[in-house]
Amino acid sequence: MTIGSEPYTLAEVATGIHRVESDLGPRFMAQYVLTGTALTVLVDTGLASTPDPVLVPALARIGRAPDLVITSHADVDHCGGNATIRARFPRARFACHAADRAWIESPAAMLAGNYLWYGHYGFGPSAQDRAFLEAELGGDTPVDDDLSDGDVLDLGDGWRLEVLHLPGHTPGHLGLWDPRSRSLIVIDAILDRGIRDRAGRLLIPPRVYDTVAYEATIARVEALAPQRLLTAHFPVDVDVAGFLERSRAWDEHVAEAVRDGDGDLRELTDHVDQRLGPYPEFAHELAAAVRDHARRHGYDIA
Repeated sequence: MTIGSEPYTLAEVATGIHRVESDLGPRFMAQYVLTGTALTVLVDTGLASTPDPVLVPALARIGRAPDLVITSHADVDHCGGNATIRARFPRARFACHAADRAWIESPAAMLAGNYLWYGHYGFGPSAQDRAFLEAELGGDTPVDDDLSDGDVLDLGDGWRLEVLHLPGHTPGHLGLWDPRSRSLIVIDAILDRGIRDRAGRLLIPPRVYDTVAYEATIARVEALAPQRLLTAHFPVDVDVAGFLERSRAWDEHVAEAVRDGDGDLRELTDHVDQRLGPYPEFAHELAAAVRDHARRHGYDIA
C-alpha cells in the first residue's frame, strides 16, 4: 500500500500517535511515532530493509527525529532496523525490556534462540525463510536503557505514558498505555487467531512461549478497557472486546488440541495446525504454545 509514490501509509490514529504502515509480503506491519512537546518516541524499527524507504521519510514528513527508540520485543520485524536507525539518528537512545535484550542486541542470538530452536525437534523454518531472517535481522545494535513495568514516559505538557510488561509472545514484550486517549499500544503482545494477509486470509499462527503469561496479558489488557488497540499487524479499528476474546479462545483451543493429540512435539504441532489452521506460513511457530501447554499438562517434551 502506498501514498502516492511512498511505500507506506502515515496516519495520526490518536492525538500525537502516528502509525507508519508498510507491506510485509502479503501482510503488513506498523510502527508508531509519538510526538510530545518534550520527547519523540519511535516504537519499533521494522526489518533491516524498513528504515530507509519507510521510517526515515515518514519521520521527515512528521518533522521529527526520535529521542527514544523503544523495541517492543525481540522479533525480526520489530528490531531488524535498529542498526540503521542508530546510524541515521545517533542521538537517539534505545530501550527495551531486560528479558528480551540479549536477542535484540544480537541477531545471532536472536536467530539461534528465537527462530532455530525447533531444529532440536527435527523441524523449523524453511531454507528460504532462514535466508530471509538472516538478511533482515540487521547488525548488532546495543541497547542503552531497560524499561520495566510501571515506568512512566513524560512526553511533555502533561502527556504521560505508562510502560506495561506484557509477556507471553516473548518474555520481555512491552506495551504503552496512553490514558489521555485510552489507546493501548500492544504491538504483538496479543495476536487473535493469528496474522492475516491483506485479503483477510489466516496466514501465520500466534507464537506464544509462555501461555500462563499470555493469559495474564489478555486479562490485564481487558481490565484496562482501552478504546483503541494499536497493534503491528491488525487494523486500527479492530473491535477490542472481540479481539481479546478470540485471542483467549485460541489459547484454550490449543490446550484442548494438545490434550487430544499424541506424539512428539512435531506431531503435536502438526495436529494443532490441522485443528486450528491450517497456517500456510510459519506453522512451526505453533510449537511454542504446544510445547508450553504440553509441559503444563505433564507431557514429556524433551
